[in-house]
Amino acid sequence: MANATQVIGAFREMIANKNMSRADLQDLIKDGIMAALARRYGPNVEAEVIIDEEAGDIHITVLKEVVDEVEDPSRQVLLEEARWDDPEFEVGDVQEIPVDFMQFGRNAVMAAKQRIIQRVREGERNKIRDEYANKVGDLLSAEVQQVERGKMVIMLNKSRDADAIIPWKEQNPRERFRQGEPIRAVLKRVEETPKGPRLILSRAAPEFVAALFKLEVPEIYQGIVDIKGIAREVGGRTKVAVSSRDDSIDPVGACVGLKGSRVQAVVSELGGERIDIVPWHPDPEIYARRALAPAKVAKVISDSSRRVITAIVDEDQLSLAIGRNGQNVRLASQLIGWQIDLYGSREWLERGADAALFGGGEQEYELADFPLRELDLPIGTLAALESAGYTSFLDIIDLEREDLTRVPGIAEEQADNLLQLIESLTVEEGAGDDAPAAEGAPTDEELEEAKQLAADVLGLPMPERKTPAPSTEDAGQTSG
Repeated sequence: MANATQVIGAFREMIANKNMSRADLQDLIKDGIMAALARRYGPNVEAEVIIDEEAGDIHITVLKEVVDEVEDPSRQVLLEEARWDDPEFEVGDVQEIPVDFMQFGRNAVMAAKQRIIQRVREGERNKIRDEYANKVGDLLSAEVQQVERGKMVIMLNKSRDADAIIPWKEQNPRERFRQGEPIRAVLKRVEETPKGPRLILSRAAPEFVAALFKLEVPEIYQGIVDIKGIAREVGGRTKVAVSSRDDSIDPVGACVGLKGSRVQAVVSELGGERIDIVPWHPDPEIYARRALAPAKVAKVISDSSRRVITAIVDEDQLSLAIGRNGQNVRLASQLIGWQIDLYGSREWLERGADAALFGGGEQEYELADFPLRELDLPIGTLAALESAGYTSFLDIIDLEREDLTRVPGIAEEQADNLLQLIESLTVEEGAGDDAPAAEGAPTDEELEEAKQLAADVLGLPMPERKTPAPSTEDAGQTSG
């Protein structure tokens, strides 16, 4: 049977790599000895354990209460038995029974060892749980330990005893890793299992892309540039929306880096996955235009009640806006959080949108919109409006004079001119066929010319202009 010195030495060696203090070591040994005493004296045994590491000795004293009638032999002793050792014992006294460590049997020693191992494992689990509970979304470096049934079992560089896996659905199907290869992944969640906490990592989650950009772009790490949204189809394409807290820093340029070095590092880690970086905007219409990049959007109409964006693009931009198998418009919709209905200019006119564009009724007229650049505005006024986010006629149609003067670069005189222009473009015609035409209202010829001009801009064929039928008076003059 091993002596106390050998036991202490063995315990020291067993927990040498567990980063435990001297006090923790003594607590473990005491806990193990109490488990051994419980095997020998009973589950409710009370004892004092003193560990003398310098002398390499362990002093154990079992404490029992002296009673007239024993109810719990593990912590009580009969008065008559106690007086065998000391005749002066009385009921209520506590008998101290010294126990030699060498008296422990094999079963008691095994119980002590199992208890100590259990305490060590519980300490490790609690340490892992506390360390990683607040690290969800962080990038972790590891090594592939084995691949079994699709999932990868990995060993973290900082916590090699942690149970960590990458399930099949959290992997990039275009990637293949072998045993022993280094790997990086983002911590997605911490699961509780009967064996302790399990770390679930991912290379397919959008958070993985965000963590890589945080690693490569100092402005994101410092909080100057924010990632407002990410939409991703693993192995194919990712759209990232960014904004800057500092007006002097371009968020897209910061993420791209010099000659594309920063974004290229992220693309390499993702196995060549394509990344679109777009500037975020609070206006959903402007945000939708940017999210549909690289396609150029001709017109955007929003329905905030249904959270639907209708985007119209020229025919040569339609396939680019849709993307392969609808990927571009699908990711753009996920990025902005709105449904995007995409139309080519030809289909949009064929669906009756031409009536809305050219005065086909009051309800359709409300949908008519066009860029401010089509108006005869001074360059300074146009630039000031676009800088404030006003790019189309419907953006300014409801603005008051005070709203216009608050726009940087718009003086009072310019505001008055804009209001006059808005009023001239929104004058309603008189009700009824017999009502006199409003002053300055467009004639039929002017409407025909406007339709012809719009068809030329959109690149659509326009029916030949019909010649009005001659009146009876003209017919009579001709026959005469």
